[in-house]
Amino acid sequence: MRNLIKGILIVLLVFGGLIGRAQTVTTASLLKEMTDFNTVTYWPEPYYSAGMASSYDRLSISPDKPGWFANGDKSQFIRVEQNEGRKEYVMLDEKGPGALVRFWITTFKRAGKLRIYFDNNSTPEILIPSYDLMKIDLKPGPALLIPHSSYQPLEKGGSTLYLPMPYAKHCKVTWEDAEPEIKEPRYYQINFRKYAPNTTVRTFSLKETRNLAGLMEKVNTQLLNPVNITKGKQSLINQTILPKQMASVNLPKGSNAVKFLSIEVSSKDNSSLEKLLRSTILKIKFDGEESVKCPIGDFSGSGVGGKPLQSWYRTVTAEGKIISRWTMPYQKSATISLENQGDESVSITLKAISQPYSWNSNSMYFNASWKFTEKVPIKNWDGTGAIEWQLSKIKGKGIFLGDSFAVFNHMHTWYGEGDQKLYVDAETFPSEFGTGAEDYYNTSWAPVVLYQSPFANAPRADKEDSYGHNTFTRTRNLDGVTFNTDFKYDLEMLGWADGEADCAATTYWYAFR
Repeated sequence: MRNLIKGILIVLLVFGGLIGRAQTVTTASLLKEMTDFNTVTYWPEPYYSAGMASSYDRLSISPDKPGWFANGDKSQFIRVEQNEGRKEYVMLDEKGPGALVRFWITTFKRAGKLRIYFDNNSTPEILIPSYDLMKIDLKPGPALLIPHSSYQPLEKGGSTLYLPMPYAKHCKVTWEDAEPEIKEPRYYQINFRKYAPNTTVRTFSLKETRNLAGLMEKVNTQLLNPVNITKGKQSLINQTILPKQMASVNLPKGSNAVKFLSIEVSSKDNSSLEKLLRSTILKIKFDGEESVKCPIGDFSGSGVGGKPLQSWYRTVTAEGKIISRWTMPYQKSATISLENQGDESVSITLKAISQPYSWNSNSMYFNASWKFTEKVPIKNWDGTGAIEWQLSKIKGKGIFLGDSFAVFNHMHTWYGEGDQKLYVDAETFPSEFGTGAEDYYNTSWAPVVLYQSPFANAPRADKEDSYGHNTFTRTRNLDGVTFNTDFKYDLEMLGWADGEADCAATTYWYAFR
């Protein structure tokens, strides 16, 4: 009997040790996480909160004080240090454990040096010989290192680096300008994860990362060419839906997840298609509660008109076929509906493919919502009389994973000068304070051009002067924003002149009930 009890205790100790053992966060583990559609459906373990350092105007202190809409979002740093006779401007200074997960910069002329230090080392692990992430001494690949649409190899423009860089104790990023004082505008946004203090992290190293060349190549291939799930149980809607009517289909019962969703609309011409994509509403109930309610065109990320889009989670083909790769889990039941709120019939085909899903206490439901406001006032960038338009406000616990921002601009000039402000868990000052709308969507210098990348896209830009329809969309990956009680996303409505715009926002997130 004594031996039996002893054996049970040993088993319990070993099992308890396995349960309590934290997964080690490494560059390799984060790269693998980037290409796992299922990971985002679970509350993260190890837990992290999201943060961002940026060059936002430091005159912005509080909504109730002057300067809240200040627009001098360049060359703003935490402090200046003297290191071995050189002047270094500190962009980020964070205690670990953590990880850099998105690094966005832009400027005009680039002379100087970027340095990234880890774990309080006096020697930087990364030294980039200009204000240009494209010059990093690595080859992350075209999905992880993306030049902006305005990028010019010799001078103006910026880039975004998605190569994850974990650190156990500390991370510091600095800039050393070639001039005694900074004359060129230095803009930056650095997104990072802050892990719980007991999280085990292996700090990034160039040597180890170079040995991950095969993994990085695989990740690039997957991000640029996401695979559509074809195996599983198929649910279908294929019919003409009359005005003010709805068509629905029940999904397989039990613990499952939608792994693939496609929608095709038949239309006589483009103008008719634009109207149908806005007036046909996608609704999805998971376990009896509606979590998705959104026009199908906006759900796709392409805004008005079903314009081509190629991203990690979503695709719109040249023929207008909408494809969603969001994993949408449920415990017992799910129903997908298409509601025709328009004044003409719509011929539509929807196909959903579901697979078994391992539901547990960390599982969350997929959500998508839509908001539309006509004639939102836009003020000249000096900020006088400016407002913030709220893209989303969420109550509960979950992870914000992106949005689409579709604008009809009534002005013949740039409308997107305002900064994004993301608030988490009743913050009074945003934990993410941006430098301009286009910067948030992974480009720079007020572009009115089309571009595609795994996590940020501009599928529509009607006119060079930005008049008409414009659409930006960004989905978050390792830079998802966790929240425990609430989340809010406000955008300053600033432009290059006074005017107005019709604004639509689609928000994507996972949450508990």
